[in-house]
Amino acid sequence: MLKKVRIDKWLWSVRIFKSRSMATDACKSSKVKVGEQNIKPSYLLQRGETVLVKKNGFNLTFKVIDLLEKRVSAVLAQPCYEDLTPPEELNKYTDWFVGKGRPEAREKGAGRPTKKDRREIDRFKDF
Repeated sequence: MLKKVRIDKWLWSVRIFKSRSMATDACKSSKVKVGEQNIKPSYLLQRGETVLVKKNGFNLTFKVIDLLEKRVSAVLAQPCYEDLTPPEELNKYTDWFVGKGRPEAREKGAGRPTKKDRREIDRFKDF
């Protein structure tokens, strides 16, 4: 049983990143933290630690339950960490789009808006 494993290896093995080099680059660019501290890719991760990952505009939080050194299937990787990411963080993009109208559409054959039409549209949008 492993006592410690490199964080870049663990992030790759539990499928948080597609490749180990992506996990290494994320650690180098301060997108991965353990607790509140920025870490290097060679940081030795232990069970029970909390890992914060900034990925694709999301702030993900994971608690390490088990350590892996080799990449495994998603089914086997799932029990190795607990996802502590708040639901509002996971849904922040869908929340942003809720209640937004569809894009403007003009009738077919109406042509390009005139200057007068454009001013009316701008007044309408600005309230």
